Amino acid sequence: MKFMKLGSRPDTFYTNEAVRSVSSEVTSDLIVQVKGSRYLLHKFPLLSKCLRLQRICSESPETLQHQIVQIPDFPGGTEAFELCAKFCYGITITLSAYNIVAARCAAEYLQMTEDVEKGNLVYKLEVFFNSCILHGWRDSIVTLHTTKAFPLWSEDLRITSRCIEAIALKASTHPSKVSLSHSHSRRVRDDVSCNGVEGQRQRPAAKRWWAEDIAELGIDLYWRTMIAIKSDGKIPSNLIGEALQIYASRWLPNISRKIKATREPAGSNSDSDSASEVTSKSRLLLESIVSLLPSEKGAVSCSFLLKLLKAANILNVSSSSKMELARRVALQVEEARVSDMLIPLSSSSNTLYDVDIVLTILEQFMLQGQSPPTSPPRSKLGTERRRRSRSAENIDFKLQESRRSSSASHSSKLKVAKIVDGYLQQIAKDINLPLSKFIAVAETIPDFSRLDHDELYRAIDIYLKAHPDLNKSERKKLCRVLDCKKLSVEACMHAAQNEKLPLRVVVQVLFFEQTRAATTGHKVTDLPSNIKALLASHNIDPSKPPRALSTTTSIPGDDQWSTVSGLRSPKSRISTLRMKLAEDDDLDENDMNPDGMGRPSKFKGFCALPTGPKKMFSRLLSTNRNATEKS
Repeated sequence: MKFMKLGSRPDTFYTNEAVRSVSSEVTSDLIVQVKGSRYLLHKFPLLSKCLRLQRICSESPETLQHQIVQIPDFPGGTEAFELCAKFCYGITITLSAYNIVAARCAAEYLQMTEDVEKGNLVYKLEVFFNSCILHGWRDSIVTLHTTKAFPLWSEDLRITSRCIEAIALKASTHPSKVSLSHSHSRRVRDDVSCNGVEGQRQRPAAKRWWAEDIAELGIDLYWRTMIAIKSDGKIPSNLIGEALQIYASRWLPNISRKIKATREPAGSNSDSDSASEVTSKSRLLLESIVSLLPSEKGAVSCSFLLKLLKAANILNVSSSSKMELARRVALQVEEARVSDMLIPLSSSSNTLYDVDIVLTILEQFMLQGQSPPTSPPRSKLGTERRRRSRSAENIDFKLQESRRSSSASHSSKLKVAKIVDGYLQQIAKDINLPLSKFIAVAETIPDFSRLDHDELYRAIDIYLKAHPDLNKSERKKLCRVLDCKKLSVEACMHAAQNEKLPLRVVVQVLFFEQTRAATTGHKVTDLPSNIKALLASHNIDPSKPPRALSTTTSIPGDDQWSTVSGLRSPKSRISTLRMKLAEDDDLDENDMNPDGMGRPSKFKGFCALPTGPKKMFSRLLSTNRNATEKS
């Protein structure tokens, strides 16, 4: 770091009974009191360079021996005043980035300008500041950091703004062209000059060499510095995002642990005041970081955005900051992990996680992920047919680009569907989670985005186990999001033996599984004879698939679906079905249709539903007949 020495005389200041004096053959004739400290000095050296002291002494009455001057609001305190006093006596002083701000403010206060004497302290400090401090990277940052102690003076003297401009300019410059401190310069130079694989790995770090250094600043100065760096427009948005992550990791680590500690019962009001101060400072810091986020998609990771959102919930930041974070997460939610989506609520809430903010994210994602039309309007097609072949080629090109865009949107929705199903499995364990919110999250994803419903089924199964008090209608409502046709064989076997599922879902699972067996060349009559007899007693043809419910879900292998002894055992299966039929047929007298007529057995009513489009089921039936004839 750069430093400057002024003066040539040795230091002759000393302390005697709490009074600072200077060794001299001449008797002191001036007493200066600065913030409780007393100095015995001489008028001539000080008044010849300090215009303010001249005016004060001329206005105050002289005593027989000493004239007393009181300066209670002196900027920089006793250290800065003594620095200026020594300069007046010609005593050697050393100036650097650590004390130049205090010295500059003190010299300005004392009016040590060129109007009083040529080559005065203000002039010398300005030369050193402009030619050395602002040219050095580390010097600029240290000087900017010290302006915190003199915010008003630093603003008036443009010390703060000049430091910020210098830092922003250097941040966009290659580190080899910036004047760095010795240790920092050697580290950056090593990173830049590395060759081979190690050099390739360290090259991104060399590009953001400035980020860790400015992370030392407080949030107010950091915010202004980052605004200047962004407005310069020379640094890519992804490097801006990395710098914000570095700053957040330094100043917002373990935020939930900090807030929890401050919320513990305190023994005094001072403890509660300090807790409130920590929370308010962290809240301001977080909101400032959110305002600095680059607008470009992918500039920061989705995981980082969700961590900020978690901290925002804990700190109770403004709703506008939360919504801005949710909007940004929605732009790249396909990159999220399930653990990142588990955003905790405050301790006063009944539920564990903030499901509402996740719903907002998913709704924003679906709005932003609207696919463009895959074909132009009919009227435009008719017009284009009458144009030249080159116009037709342009149309084909536009169609291909449109389809590519639609494909990319569909791909992201497939990824988000997997994330949502994993998220549902986690929040389903919360015993206080309302059914309506669980269903709302499940239904945010369109049906085509789920290639299978195994994971959604597992989430439903977990919810049913965690909420055993659900009544029959609530269980049916929950299972409406499930599409039995999209369940795997293992999931179907598990569902067929699941006592918590409504009978309607169990029967659908059996029929769709049998239909799948028939379409792949197996016999429809592969059902156990006792189950076929049970179905036949209700006038049900097992070769005709029933109508499916529209819904969503999936399952990992830790639920042991491979254990299907109950499904393969005829006695177990028929007894289970009989029990479910008896339970489902037990209608109360108020269970009526909208037309006022009582309903017959729900099992029969379900089987009597339409079986779908004629073409589709005619193919299924023909396939079943062919399979039977071949056998």
